[in-house]
Amino acid sequence: MILIVDDDVAVRTSLSLLLKQAGYAAKAVGTPEAALAVVPDPSVQLVLMDMNYSLDTSGHDGLALLGQVKAIRPNLPVILITGWGSITLAVEGMKAGAAEFVTKPWNNDALLQTIRTCLDLAASAEATPASDDAQAPTRRQLDKQFAFQNIIGQDARLLHVLRSVGQVAATDASVLIEGESGTGKELIAEAVHQNSHRRRQPFVKVNLGGISASLFESEMFGHRRGAFTDAKTDRVGRFELANGGTIFLDEIGELDMTSQVKLLRVLQDRTYEVLGDSKPRRLDIRVICATNRDLAQEVREGRFREDLFYRINLITVRLPSLRERPTDIPLLVQHFVDYLRATYNRPSLKVNTRALHWLREQPLPGNIRELKNLVERAVLVSGKDELGPEDFQAQFRPTAVPIATQPGELPPVGSMTLDELESQMIRKSMEHYAGNVSKVAKALGLSRGALYRRLEKYAIPFDLAQ
Repeated sequence: MILIVDDDVAVRTSLSLLLKQAGYAAKAVGTPEAALAVVPDPSVQLVLMDMNYSLDTSGHDGLALLGQVKAIRPNLPVILITGWGSITLAVEGMKAGAAEFVTKPWNNDALLQTIRTCLDLAASAEATPASDDAQAPTRRQLDKQFAFQNIIGQDARLLHVLRSVGQVAATDASVLIEGESGTGKELIAEAVHQNSHRRRQPFVKVNLGGISASLFESEMFGHRRGAFTDAKTDRVGRFELANGGTIFLDEIGELDMTSQVKLLRVLQDRTYEVLGDSKPRRLDIRVICATNRDLAQEVREGRFREDLFYRINLITVRLPSLRERPTDIPLLVQHFVDYLRATYNRPSLKVNTRALHWLREQPLPGNIRELKNLVERAVLVSGKDELGPEDFQAQFRPTAVPIATQPGELPPVGSMTLDELESQMIRKSMEHYAGNVSKVAKALGLSRGALYRRLEKYAIPFDLAQ
């Protein structure tokens, strides 16, 4: 049963009818006191709660009621209902234990999807063993339940992540994937999609770090011909491409504040408008975000909206760095060698045990991406069928033609072109900052968009920049 708590009889009636039409049993009450009398009933599976029950509309009585509900039943999911102008209040409710919030006037389809997601997550939490250590999953067990064939490793930290991913995938919960550059956040996002009921629908990847603020609406929502200067043809936006499936918003921490507001409205209302077309369009999507930043710290420092942060991190997955799971390094190396063996038609290619031991001891700040590039460089440069430590050591810190032998000194005139000089500086910066595009762009005095264009120009692999 779903408990509706709202002092407006029209809202109670509307929500009761909507829920009953959707197949849910519902009970509606108009006061906090009446709600507290019903909450202990074990048949109550979720609470839809308004934030205001008094004339001052401060919302404090709603927060107080939320605290009382959580004191009685800590695991009971609560969805807050508030006006758009009171989202700050809803965020306070999220901090106090609410599962989600919706704004008035709500979209019926979006509200029902939110309810399903919260109920599914609650059911998944009940099915999860209380002690992770006592019930640590094995890779074989996980592979029998879920499709994780593209993810290599069997370290306990990774397996706990994969178990969480498998359980959450069956819901429509928004997922925030955190981790250093090169840890495989995109693979985890794909795994969430492939293990969900949306697996046969589109999976659309968007690198928000490569989209300028001026192009955000056109890229994400699409535009009609003539909507602005240079809009010579219609453009389909990324949200429309992902409709019915999953959209993966990579590097969400790079989004500017103005674009964050636009994204929040879409995620909240599940509607958007194409530029040049005022007709609202509905969205049915699952949202997965990823970042190598500490978004909580970004919120504290005022660079990321708190309401958007709580909207995208219903479930947070943190990927361990490669140095946290060194036992997986030999497995990854073997995986890369198998791929290169087939790619370059070198059936005898292998890595000896001494080399695997040496690789396990390396810091690899670029994580899996750095390891993959190191293995491929060693294979291509050595030309040997059996690679030893020396082959990887020779490629571990690749050096280009020195840009300067002394501080302030430039290469001899005629020894390289400006393009070669720029290319080497970008490559050197990418290595120095372990592929962190934000730091590279800042160090070189470029915008992220300008850096991405140069990465394309000089054929510097994009996977180094994600």
